[in-house]
Amino acid sequence: MKTFQLKAKILAQTKIKGNCWHCELNAPQVARSSLPGQFINIRVGDNLDPFLRRPISIHSVSGTKASILYEVVGKATEILTQKKKGDFLDVIGPLGSGFNYPKPKTQNPKPILVAGGMGVAPLIFLAGKLTEVESKKSKVKTLVLIGAKSKEHLLCVQEFKKLGCAVKIATDDGSAGFKGKVSDLLKYLLSTIDYRLSTIYACGPKPMLKAVADISNERQISAQLSLEEHMSCGIGACLGCVVKTKDGLKRACKEGPVFLAKDLVW
Repeated sequence: MKTFQLKAKILAQTKIKGNCWHCELNAPQVARSSLPGQFINIRVGDNLDPFLRRPISIHSVSGTKASILYEVVGKATEILTQKKKGDFLDVIGPLGSGFNYPKPKTQNPKPILVAGGMGVAPLIFLAGKLTEVESKKSKVKTLVLIGAKSKEHLLCVQEFKKLGCAVKIATDDGSAGFKGKVSDLLKYLLSTIDYRLSTIYACGPKPMLKAVADISNERQISAQLSLEEHMSCGIGACLGCVVKTKDGLKRACKEGPVFLAKDLVW
């Protein structure tokens, strides 16, 4: 798959809630070539501070547009929020290996998407693709589990519902939906449904992903996890984002960020 470097024009920059922002870019090559789970590497400044680009998941695509959903966690993302409609960003992408999902008109295993916090970002893109696969006559419906600290921290609930997904919520404080971790909600739901043909797709903090991996491995359910690793170069050269697998060290920016749960060593 080809990777492009381009100047992407900002079409919209919106604060969603708290420190979370949505940015829509005119990036034709990226939009046409990207797959759910891949990311773009963005240079946020015009000088050497910050020196490194920032990897951000592709949130959705439409025509020539590619969107990102990001959280302000440091200087670089703070600078990114200061960019306005009409500004240009130096972007490299699409990068990484994304989710392996059923193609249209093929049999679709029951999909379960599990998102923790900002882990919703790449899963909207995936949910859209899974919706294309699902037949109107099929009883299969994408199930999305969203976890957050509290009701105020929930993201993308309505976006998933608009795609036709069945959405269930878990909050640590019980202010909305199931009280507890989203991995606990997953474990409970798997005890109530026939999951033998399910595939789990998950993105979120490492403790959540480990819990999902343990659950999927215990029940022998296929699971694909998108790891939120720190990346420096984003193209596999620096080896700064390696993760342990049963087949040795793998680069999250190149062989990942999506890995099979059964292949990871925690």
